[in-house]
Amino acid sequence: MRKIKAVIFDLDGTIGDTVPLCIQAFRQSIEPLIDQQVSDAEIMATFGPSEEGTIMALAPNHYDKGVADYLAYYEEYHDICPSPFDGMLEVLNLLQEKQIRIAMVTGKGKYSTEISLDKFGLTDYFEIIETGIPTGPSKPEGMEKVVDYFKEIPKEEMIYVGDAPSDITASRQVGIAVVGAGWAEATEVGKLEALRADKVFKTIEEFKTWLVTKI
Repeated sequence: MRKIKAVIFDLDGTIGDTVPLCIQAFRQSIEPLIDQQVSDAEIMATFGPSEEGTIMALAPNHYDKGVADYLAYYEEYHDICPSPFDGMLEVLNLLQEKQIRIAMVTGKGKYSTEISLDKFGLTDYFEIIETGIPTGPSKPEGMEKVVDYFKEIPKEEMIYVGDAPSDITASRQVGIAVVGAGWAEATEVGKLEALRADKVFKTIEEFKTWLVTKI
């Protein structure tokens, strides 16, 4: 792997442990509208599209209210995840100090992404942010937009950092190296390893130590 000049981050499960927050906000917004309980598995099975896609899948007859309620609960409950993962701020500061370009490509919608980055105090770290769309997974398209934005940097000098198997396949599709973020409790590290991510790290400290040698 060549020296890294740009790092593209996922958000949920990579920058912060926001997945439990997402599930809680979905449950609070959807269950009253459809008058039935939804399980974690049912909610997570809809992930890929943005949160609008989850509402469309689970409460299609209450789309507008569902989205509005979700965003309200997402902000209200954000104390479930009040800060990024320990060590992540240090990683971002290291990249800034070394003048490494920083971007984000997330499946989250625009508004929930803005809420989390604002709560974390991280909004200004990301030069370009590509968010998800309601109609389906869009990470390869988001990555391509970042590649185009960083047009003076070869793909061989970029990495994507994400916690999901789909992050690995999307990175492969685009042609950039991918680091498996295995530090969230719910992340299935074995799946990241099975898909042969270029690197998989179980702690942010390990990731940071490796980054120092690559930038």
